[in-house]
Amino acid sequence: METLYDIQKIMQYLPHRYPFLLIDRVLSLEPKQRITALKNVTFNEPFFLGHFPEIPVMPGVLIVEAMGQAGGVLAFESLRLDKHQVLIYFTGIDKVRFRRPVVPGDQLRLEVHWVKARARAVKMAGTATVDDQLVAEAELMAAYGEKP
Repeated sequence: METLYDIQKIMQYLPHRYPFLLIDRVLSLEPKQRITALKNVTFNEPFFLGHFPEIPVMPGVLIVEAMGQAGGVLAFESLRLDKHQVLIYFTGIDKVRFRRPVVPGDQLRLEVHWVKARARAVKMAGTATVDDQLVAEAELMAAYGEKP
C-alpha cells in the first residue's frame, strides 16, 4: 500500500497527539471526493486497559473519532484551509451503526466521502472496515473557524 501522508504529515493537519491521534497514515485523497486512511489497532492502546480488560474491544466512539480525523484531513485539503489558523470541530454525527467489534491486531481502513459543504460547515459519510468487513458507518458534520 502506498502512503500518501505519513504520521508526520498527518500531525501537520490535526491538533491531536498521543493518545488521541487515531489515524496512522493516509493512502489516498481526492479533494472534495474521498480519503482513505489507516489505523493500526494494537494491544498497547491505552483504552484497552479499561475497555474491557479481559476482552479488549476498541470503543465505538473512537472508531467514529478516527473517521472524523480522516475527514478533517480531507476538509483541510478540499477547502484549502490554513492549518495554522483554522480548527475543525465535530458538530454532528448521524446514522451511526456498529457492525462488529474491533480488537487488537486489527487494521481499520477508514473511507470518508465528501457529501457537501456550506458556509463554514461540511458533511461527510464514513465507513470503517477490517479485512473488507464493515465494522462501523456514520454521517459526520463539522464546522471550522479560526483558532482561539
